[in-house]
Amino acid sequence: MPGFKRILTVTVLALCLPTPGNAQQQCTNGFDLDRSSGQCLDVDECRTIPEACRGDMMCVNQNGGYLCIPRTNPVYRGPYSNPYSNPYSASYPAAAPPLSAPNYPTISRPLICRFGYQMDESNQCVDIDECRYGYCQQLCANVPGSYSCTCNPGFTLNEDGRSCQDVNECATENPCVQTCVNTYGSFICRCDPGYELEDDGVHCSDMDECSFSEFLCQHECVNQPGTYFCSCPAGYILLDDNRSCQDINECEHRNHTCILQQTCYNLQGGFKCIDPIRCEEPYLRISDNRCMCPAENPGCRDQPFTILYRDMDVVSGRSVPADIFQMQATTRYPGAYYIFQIKSGNEGREFYMRQTGPISATLVMTRPIKGPRDIQLDLEMITVNTVINFRGSSVIRLRIYVSQYPF
Repeated sequence: MPGFKRILTVTVLALCLPTPGNAQQQCTNGFDLDRSSGQCLDVDECRTIPEACRGDMMCVNQNGGYLCIPRTNPVYRGPYSNPYSNPYSASYPAAAPPLSAPNYPTISRPLICRFGYQMDESNQCVDIDECRYGYCQQLCANVPGSYSCTCNPGFTLNEDGRSCQDVNECATENPCVQTCVNTYGSFICRCDPGYELEDDGVHCSDMDECSFSEFLCQHECVNQPGTYFCSCPAGYILLDDNRSCQDINECEHRNHTCILQQTCYNLQGGFKCIDPIRCEEPYLRISDNRCMCPAENPGCRDQPFTILYRDMDVVSGRSVPADIFQMQATTRYPGAYYIFQIKSGNEGREFYMRQTGPISATLVMTRPIKGPRDIQLDLEMITVNTVINFRGSSVIRLRIYVSQYPF
């Protein structure tokens, strides 16, 4: 049994023998020479040997040795009793003749069980269950005459055969694919940012951040192993927040393809090359964006007096209703009132005119419009003067460019 020591020395005769070639006497094991008397005296091993017997065993000194016996052994009769003392033992001289071998007598021995066993009430030797005394730190397995200590998974048995020490799996085998964290008796695996631990607790798989939310990027989210990035369409640049897109003003940076005769008009995500206006008969061009129908021309009697060209852009899918353009009279005449209406271009009923005052009105977008798309509306302002019996009109030809993206 590990940790226990059993010595069954039953020598009852102390011999002082001279060493060949030397007249000095020596004692056998278990005795010390008393120089004053020249005799061999018994050594009390139970007092001189630290922990001569361990566990459930007790030490009993004997002449020339000692015994480790169970404390419950019925044969033991008292402290340091000599189990060899009986009426049939004889007296022997303290020393044998120098040149003759000692003649040891036959001595009856007490009934003692083997190490790891103890006597029961029927004088039978039964196994001692050492595990009940807690010799092992973790797991104990009793075996006949002894016991065995083992450790739980994640631990290793120390050299003392009893205590257990944690195994640092991260330093020995490192079963994790990315990061290993040792714990008492085990370990856990962790993944780098952008990865998630799989069900086996060991492997890491890429985390598709783009699938978490459609608002992660303003335009497009591109997943990569362990990370992601946002991208913007042509005509935009990515802002410092790494998710928002901002329009590039191609007209301002002269990064366009318009010819000299055209006007570059910047849009969200692009630009338009606008040709010079062409005033159709009977209209005359009076500025870069205005045509006029002369009153003296008979063909202008039922035509709007002026056509003003204006341009604007809106983003695709803009929330509605939305006020997008305002129209008003530049001069107010006594006795005159004004009527505002959409004369043409509103076949899809996506707009209407809301009069906001006596001389003004607002163009309202009523339905979301998907781009890219170009829309042209003729917004008419009719002037009625009952005092002088006058009725005339002016038109704003509004060209609306709907961008491809909602930003």
